[in-house]
This record gives sequence, structure tokens and C-alpha cells, in this order.
Amino acid sequence: MAGCLSEADFVMVEEGFSTRDLLEQLTLGASQATTEEVTAFFVADLGAVVRKHFCFLKCLPRVRPFYAVKCNNSPGVLKVLAELGLGFSCANKAEMELVQHIGVPASKIIYANPCKQIAHIKYAAKHGVRLLSFDNEMELAKVVKSHPSAKMVLCIATDDSHFRSRLSLKFGMSLKSCRQLLEDAKRNHIEVVGVSFHIGSGCPDPQAYAQSIADARLVFEMGAELRHRMHILDLGGGFPGVEGAKVRFEEISSVVNSALDLYFPEGCGVDILAKLGRYYVTSAFTLAVSIIAKKEVLLEQPGREEENGSTPKTILYQLSEGQYGIFNSVLFDNTCPTPILQKKPSMEQPLYSSSLWGPVIHGCDCIAEGLWLPQLHVGDWLVFENMGAYTVGMGSLLGGAQTCRITYAMSRVAWEALRGQLLPAQQDEDAEGTCKPLSCGWEITDTLCMGPVFTPASIT
Repeated sequence: MAGCLSEADFVMVEEGFSTRDLLEQLTLGASQATTEEVTAFFVADLGAVVRKHFCFLKCLPRVRPFYAVKCNNSPGVLKVLAELGLGFSCANKAEMELVQHIGVPASKIIYANPCKQIAHIKYAAKHGVRLLSFDNEMELAKVVKSHPSAKMVLCIATDDSHFRSRLSLKFGMSLKSCRQLLEDAKRNHIEVVGVSFHIGSGCPDPQAYAQSIADARLVFEMGAELRHRMHILDLGGGFPGVEGAKVRFEEISSVVNSALDLYFPEGCGVDILAKLGRYYVTSAFTLAVSIIAKKEVLLEQPGREEENGSTPKTILYQLSEGQYGIFNSVLFDNTCPTPILQKKPSMEQPLYSSSLWGPVIHGCDCIAEGLWLPQLHVGDWLVFENMGAYTVGMGSLLGGAQTCRITYAMSRVAWEALRGQLLPAQQDEDAEGTCKPLSCGWEITDTLCMGPVFTPASIT
């Protein structure tokens, strides 16, 4: 959707500056600020989002991506994804309002929350959002009453007994109950147009996608018997957003493509969708946080001394963000964020047992422990990569805390790709001297995977 994003929305990347340069410029500006204290901010590489999209098109050419707004609803992300032509998966009225405000048409929105408020269903009906998901009789009854013209997608349960996040305990209808629900929909003159499932993050086995696609085929057959005109298969999410994931995106894509060829072959008339969140934004965001307090604790262990004869110690560093805000992944994903020091230490500096703590005043707000760091000071900055998922808008619980600022950046190569311009890349000898259009997507994946460089910008 052209026109959502303009050059005024981000810092244009120019040759000669790296991500590190931009972070150093911003942290320096924040440290020297006199009018407002800045203790944390994001740098968002929108070019990384563009690269992820072209990689998706290359690996899953039959699948139409929708973005899960709940994962990261920052304006820059929504605008660049709208510019790329994605649909949007919304969980509530606020998210539908947000994407419609930037010009996304109702036809590109799916209200995908299986537990919907009646007021939000009415909003969807009033504003033309017709594609809704459901997985039980009560949800169906609410839609019958408040949005009878809706087109429904039946969410089925997955076998996630070995997964880190067991969504099937809360969402999804079992196969043995699907026929009854389809019959209820038919009886109430509600059209069920498709089937969805959601594997969830941290999938340890890509074959779970193949099994869910096979299950969806069975539900399609049930729907056909009851004369529901099903034509949508929604693969949900769970696609990893970082390179070091236990199961790589390419592995999942290979399994998905094989299963689609078997159960929903090309030309069968079924529109294949996927709802992705972490995949698009995790690696695009880098967080910088400054140390606001520190405490040294002596480890009084009899007979143990450091090489210089001093008593060993551990150092506790307090940050302005913690588990109950930006670092919620410690709670929900069982992660241990690893900081990168903004100031590179010398080889001679001793390392100390260290831990990072959030601002909440109790013993549970520990971000990371078991770290070995050089002596740091209040005002020093720590950098955390891969911080784009479920972090934006997750401000600290402490009163008065503000949402972290975001500095958006994009390389000129990615911007030209996004705008559908022609890239002056090397041409094949038989290409007759013409450039391929970038709007078709995946041909420029390799070019866009170059590391971005940034022009310095101010945090204010």
C-alpha cells in the first residue's frame, strides 16, 4: 500500500556509518541531555523488516503474510509492513483502529482473537472488518448477535504437548468437536470460510505444521459436506525471528511447502495465510539501557581471596527497565538477556560476578545473573540485540515511566526496494540490459542482506 511511509519517518542510511556509530551518537546525546533524562531507547532497522519480508516470499511463495499487531505496534513497523502490502491480524478494537488510521483497508484485516469483547465485535461490523476467528459455541453466539455478516475462520487445536508455549490449553477446537461447531454455524446462517491453527513460539519440531495442515484438510472436508464454502487456510505463527533459533525458518518452510503440496495443492482454490509477529520484528530492534544504580556485595567465603588479596565480590547493576516491562521475555520465554558493553573494555580489566536488575523493588525483578563483566558505572550504557518482539509499549510498572523512544533507520537499498524502484544490480547477459522490478519481492533478498549503515541522529 503505497504512501504509508515517507523518508521523514526514518533516518536514511548513508555510507560510512554503522549501527554501532548510531548507538554511540544517541547514547552520547542522551548522556549529555540537560532538559530530559533518557535511560533507555530503541534503534529499529526497518531495512531488516524489509529483508525478512523478501526472505519470506522466497521461502513460502504460496503464503500471504499477515502481521500480528500485538507483537510490536510501533508506527514505523506498521507503516513499512503496510507499504509492503501485508495484511494485519488484530486482537482488539485498539489494534483495528491503529492500522485503519494509517490507511489499511478493512479487507486486509482479520480480527483473530478467539476471545472477543462484544463491543469490539460491533466495532468490526461497523468498520467493515468481516473476517473473524472463533473456536467455541459462545464466540459463535456473540458473532451471530453482533456481526451476522461476518466470515468466520475456525481455529483448531494443535498437538503442542512438547512445546514451550502450550496454546492449545486455551485456544483451538479439537477435531472431534469441529463438526458440531460447523453445524451450529450453518444453523445460524453464519458462513465459515476457512480453518486456522497456531503452533506458537519455540516450536521444537516443524512436523507439527505438517500435522496441523493435515488436520485442517479434514475440517475442510467436514465443511464441504455441510456446504460451507471454505477457501482460507491460516497457518498462524510461530516462525522464528532470529538466526540462532532451535528450528530454523527455512526448515519450517520446507515442511510447510511439502504439506501444502500434499493437502492443498496449487490450483485448489484455497488462499493460504500466515500470521507472523516475531519473525518480522525481533532482530530489527536493538535496545540501549543505561545503568541507574549499582551495589557491590562482598562474598564472605572463608579461605577464598582474589589474586590481589581482596575479598571476592559480586556487583548488582540496576536498570530503568525490568521483567515487568521491556525484559518480559525473562518471565514468558525463560530467556537470559546478554548485554553488549557500549564501551569496549580493555583486555587488562578484571571481570566481576555481576547481575542486572530492574526497577521494581522486590527480589524477583532479575534480568540476568551469572554474568562476568568489568567494573561498570552509573550512566554506562548496555546494548541488547533482538529486542523487537513484545517489548514496544511495555513500559515499566513504576509510576511515571515513559515508553521508550524509537529511532528508525533504513538503508537506501531497502528504501528503493520498498518503493518498488529499479535496482542497478548486475544483469544476466540475456536480460537485454534491463533491471528487474523489485516489487515482485524475493529476487533482491541477497542484496538486502548486506549489513546496514546509519547516519547519526539525535535522540531528541
